[in-house]
Amino acid sequence: MAAPTSESWNGCKVLVTGAAGFIGSHLVEALVRSGADVRAFVRYNSRNDYGWLEELDPSVYHEIDVFRGDLANPEAVTGSVEGREKVLHLGALIPIPYSYRHPREFISANVVGTLNVLEASRRADVVRIVQVSTSEVYGTPLAVPIAETAPLNAQSPYAASKIGADQLASSYHASFDLPVVVARPFNTYGPRQTARAVIPTIVSAALTASEIALGSTDPTRDFLYVEDTVSGLMRCGEAPGVEGEVINLGTGVEISIGDVARLILEELAIDKPIRLAEERMRPERSEVERLQADVGKATALLDWKSSVAFAEGVRRTIEWFRESVAKYKPSIYNV
Repeated sequence: MAAPTSESWNGCKVLVTGAAGFIGSHLVEALVRSGADVRAFVRYNSRNDYGWLEELDPSVYHEIDVFRGDLANPEAVTGSVEGREKVLHLGALIPIPYSYRHPREFISANVVGTLNVLEASRRADVVRIVQVSTSEVYGTPLAVPIAETAPLNAQSPYAASKIGADQLASSYHASFDLPVVVARPFNTYGPRQTARAVIPTIVSAALTASEIALGSTDPTRDFLYVEDTVSGLMRCGEAPGVEGEVINLGTGVEISIGDVARLILEELAIDKPIRLAEERMRPERSEVERLQADVGKATALLDWKSSVAFAEGVRRTIEWFRESVAKYKPSIYNV
């Protein structure tokens, strides 16, 4: 399967939104190493904090043009898009539990922010936009594996905001011939992921707590290692003739949360109890029970498939967390 090509990206002027986050920082790193001219959009804060970008090797970090702003501000977005050839739009609010408390923030960041990116890109004649979606938009599916034609079913305000953003992107392709590709990664994991996500929750609890507290062990997910997610996004940004498409990025394999926890404990050679914790449970009708990607379209259109086996990805993630768990606030493991 084809990997992203340095020739395709070398010298390309790229904007990455959400660049300070988990996937965004890995994507920025890969683009810089491929020779791209990368502008990294990060949300302004008074600490001048660039998130995970600050953890990158200095040889990579010093090649990045950091642009500070807020995606909800159209003037800021217009300035960030100016002079860019391609836009990889990852910027979004993502924590599902937080979306139950403050849904309005998700509409502002994820829908209005995406509208601003699309409108700025249209006016700047950008040649490719990758709108980064999420498998959460499918909700609990009628059947697996889940194809891109499956019904969209928002079971959280977060999922609803991402459906809105995706539909806006598709509408801009239909209405204005904007060269948009909607990339739909399934459950990405790996180094630098928020400790509230399920794999980091299990790893960090196994390393620092007396038990593993989970909301449910039965749901299944299609876990995609971050290196593979990045290569898939880059293929969406360079493959010819895919404008207007929605493309799943996944492994095509599902595994239950309980089995993930047992695999991690086995890898760590640790025996700790797994407890179902009410405070980690989603509302009853909000839990997505199964996610497994149909990856046929990615294979056919992008010449792409995942390359990191789940057990190997977990080992790499554990290794990183062993060295980096102190970077997270201790209280984060208890929510």
